[in-house]
Amino acid sequence: MTRRPSLRHRRGALDLGDGPLVMAIVNVTPDSFSDGGRFSDVDAAVDAALRARDAGAAIVDVGGESTRPGATPVSVEDELARVVPVIARLRERTDVVVSVDTTKAVVAEAALRAGADIVNDISGMTFDEAMPAVCAAFDAGCVAMHTPARPQQMDQHTGYRDVVSEVSAALRGATDALVAAGVARDAIAIDPGFGFGKDAAANYELLARLGELAPLDLPVLVGVSRKRMIRGLTGPEADAIEHGTTAANVVAVLRGARIVRVHDVAAAVAALRVARAALAH
Repeated sequence: MTRRPSLRHRRGALDLGDGPLVMAIVNVTPDSFSDGGRFSDVDAAVDAALRARDAGAAIVDVGGESTRPGATPVSVEDELARVVPVIARLRERTDVVVSVDTTKAVVAEAALRAGADIVNDISGMTFDEAMPAVCAAFDAGCVAMHTPARPQQMDQHTGYRDVVSEVSAALRGATDALVAAGVARDAIAIDPGFGFGKDAAANYELLARLGELAPLDLPVLVGVSRKRMIRGLTGPEADAIEHGTTAANVVAVLRGARIVRVHDVAAAVAALRVARAALAH
């Protein structure tokens, strides 16, 4: 019998067999590139997360530090104050899977203690050497993303001989390090890091060749929502950006993505329901 793919986490597992699943973005920050300041209040962030759940999100991703190119670093204390109360309140009110978007092991540990299930780290768990051990200790699910440099420098690191092979190699190294630290392999998903140290050409080559990450045998998460790669083609109008995001998400699913990370959950759920029906035939 063929094993159904899943992403294990501390409270169970996400069944990806009938995927793709939707991860909702809840940025508890004043300076995110798309929705900075909208959910900086705890109650507003929790309400947004619950609306995302009701719209069909399988995962709610709570982040307290903007990782857009050039973003100013946030202190541990500020990040803790932003994300931990939101996660704790969510855990009181819902069983939805909660991920914390952070590169700091201290923040990840506090979030996991507050009830988070998954650590979503843009650095592939490389910016903080303690991160793999924290994930292992809490039996957390892990999303390891590729980025070639910190947000302040990533735009200076956009040169690749072969973006797919280089991203694949980096993700293999990140996942091997997680496994060596004690993280179960079936608790790991990978994210090629669209927009992180990649220009438009590299982003679209990654999207077109997403299926070449299949030899890593791990679920692929794709986050293209409202990013510069989309806005550069659609123009600045919000509706056009959302339509462009939807198109990119459908392409990603056709290329094998199991999870899409989005701002507009309802749009993603509707589009992926249609894509799923097509893939079933």
